[in-house]
Amino acid sequence: MPAISMFYGIIVYLYFKDNRQHNRPHIHATYQENEVIVAIPDGEILEGGFPNNKMKLLQAWMELHKDELVADWQLALSGQQPYKIEPLR
Repeated sequence: MPAISMFYGIIVYLYFKDNRQHNRPHIHATYQENEVIVAIPDGEILEGGFPNNKMKLLQAWMELHKDELVADWQLALSGQQPYKIEPLR
């Protein structure tokens, strides 16, 4: 489960070969004791949740890096190491 980005206390992960549980491209993210699973590229929350201000930051980051997230998903799905993605600044 490689971390692909970290910003403002949020850590974003992509799991290898993780297409069975949610049946669509998604990321896992943690902030303190909170975890959320969010669909790529539309940002729909599939499971869990974050405080509103942190969720807005995560969704803004996802919008900025949509293409990179899709490419990383394909890499992770095939068991390859995804690339790091620039944090939100």
